[in-house]
Amino acid sequence: MSSLDFLPNSPTLMNAGRHLQQLSACFVLPIYDSMDSIFETLKNTALIHKSGGGTGFSFSRLRPSKDIVKTTFGVSSGPVSFMQVFNSATEAIKQGGTRRGANMGMLRVDHPDILEFIVCKDKNDSLNNFNISVAITKEFMDALENNEDYNLYNPRNGKVAGKLNAKAVFDKIIDQAWKNGEPGIVFIDRMNDKNPTPEVCAIESTNPCGEQPLLPYESCNLGSINLGHFVKDSDVDWKKLEKTVKTAVHFLDNVIDMNNYPIKKIGEVTRSNRKIGLGIMGWADLLLFLKISYGSEKSLALAEKLMSFIQSKSRKASEELAALRGAFPNFKKSIYANGKQIRNATTTTIAPTGTIGIIASASGGIEPLFALVYKRSQCLDNEEMYEVNPYFERLAKEKGFYSPKLMDKIAEKGSIRAIKEIPTEIRKIFVTSYDITPEEHVKVQAAFQKFTDNAVSKTVNFSNSATKEDVKKVYMLSYKMGCKGVTVYRDGSRDVQVLNLVNKKEEFVQIREAKPRTRPIKTTGFTFLMYTGCGKMYVTVNEDDRGACEVFTQLGKSGGCASSQAEAVGRLISLALRSGINQDLIITQLKGIRCPSPILAEGGAILSCADAVAKALEAYNREKMLPELFEQKQSYERQYPEKQYTSNLDTNLAGTCPQCPECEEMLTFAEGCVVCRGCGYSRCF
Repeated sequence: MSSLDFLPNSPTLMNAGRHLQQLSACFVLPIYDSMDSIFETLKNTALIHKSGGGTGFSFSRLRPSKDIVKTTFGVSSGPVSFMQVFNSATEAIKQGGTRRGANMGMLRVDHPDILEFIVCKDKNDSLNNFNISVAITKEFMDALENNEDYNLYNPRNGKVAGKLNAKAVFDKIIDQAWKNGEPGIVFIDRMNDKNPTPEVCAIESTNPCGEQPLLPYESCNLGSINLGHFVKDSDVDWKKLEKTVKTAVHFLDNVIDMNNYPIKKIGEVTRSNRKIGLGIMGWADLLLFLKISYGSEKSLALAEKLMSFIQSKSRKASEELAALRGAFPNFKKSIYANGKQIRNATTTTIAPTGTIGIIASASGGIEPLFALVYKRSQCLDNEEMYEVNPYFERLAKEKGFYSPKLMDKIAEKGSIRAIKEIPTEIRKIFVTSYDITPEEHVKVQAAFQKFTDNAVSKTVNFSNSATKEDVKKVYMLSYKMGCKGVTVYRDGSRDVQVLNLVNKKEEFVQIREAKPRTRPIKTTGFTFLMYTGCGKMYVTVNEDDRGACEVFTQLGKSGGCASSQAEAVGRLISLALRSGINQDLIITQLKGIRCPSPILAEGGAILSCADAVAKALEAYNREKMLPELFEQKQSYERQYPEKQYTSNLDTNLAGTCPQCPECEEMLTFAEGCVVCRGCGYSRCF
């Protein structure tokens, strides 16, 4: 087995020859309806995120908002408020660590606060450290099919707490998913129908990408086989694949025992069920090598045959391990209790494989190719260079239709389906994400799910012109075809939200057409000393008879990069102020922007030079306002946060910005993350 035939889906596991000190994976933590439980979970979450892991939560056990708390005679604040607490904790941990924390937040569709949960990420700056999914029950789907109401249950006592119309709730889920890709949906009863240890506990949540349903305190232990290395004589090299599956199962089983876990309880539960998740990557590559079109009936048949083979051989390998090492401790409480002993409660999972796919030069998971040609800029004295799919490039040169002009055309269009210079048989084989219909996406997911113990990570991509009815069809089809959940994303949907941050069209037009007033000869103002990661910054805010009209910044020696950037920010702010732009809008655009060198200063953290300028403007406002008026403004903003204009660089990079912050290539969206196909940058939100 070569080093790239199989890769574990975790940065700390990629060198199998080294002792594994820490399992960098994803976990599910339980949250019970008590403050002790909530804060214990927060503590455990901090330990997990510190180790580089992600967490999945079900908030369904928390009592609904306005429910009476007998011990204090008050009322509860509800699950969404606690999600905000967890989100803030993740944000704080992220700032002090080396990687961003990722969470999955789930709420049952029959929870009384479900409507609030569905819209909790309506704005792009809300709960940025969470992916969210609604746990859909069979009772709900039956009511939806019959256009009936369904019951809501208070988790405190299990009693009926009201009713909602299933169609109205489903339409709201679809509306939000169409708007910005969230929430996804998980068919929670179906997941529990396939729960291998139902006597131990029920499944309530998954890992952040949704492919691994887990019991409380269980962990992901995933690995992926690179299918691009298993082609022989125009067919799958089944013999080599069988050998690799056996080796991979053995390796993943070893991982369970060789790791130190961030929480003792996680180690105990993980070892009691010994779940592993062997999956695949390079599915699109394999289809290319076999000259099969992605999404075709032939590809679906191969998907079932391939995953059935991996499922069968992985279980056989696990049974052989059980004969040597014993079955997993909860075997007698499992669905296997009356059969042959097996070492692992589950053996197969299909993960996104975004980062390890790049390392292995393989297409991600079971996704289609994003594109055949990428254009790289700022290379070799700012020249543009093309990165072409190597198999496509070789065929293009062999068939004689390769040219730089054609590569430019492909890079622009994204698809070769309509490019007549390319032979028809080539156009049929080299399918990209632009060419796959939403229905084909679901069929591919369902084909793999049929022979996967856990779940399948896949995004159903829509064009920007897709309708809400299109999203509804995919949700219903995924349920009918046996999927355990589904995630959708409509191209450009998050960009639309950012462009609409200023809600009133008239205000936008007024701002766009505004012209700056003339600067007077003499101005007066204030100069503030701000400490930044780049050194001391002096921010001067000057005013004329109409208020603030200009901002000057001085940072270090003139001519430096940071100094020139700070000067540019000052000039643009001055232009905006003299054009009548509200200072609060300017502040919210700059405040919260982060750079690699944040520092703690008097009054709080300074995250970047831009953040320092924003806080200097706030200080200027405090100087100019009467204290009581300033407090009224702060109080109003606390009570009505939706009235504030909110935007920051972190939100843009995670949810909306089309360019990679590292290499400026276009970012793509998959499984609640943005990924750069050029340099490997990724960020989940």
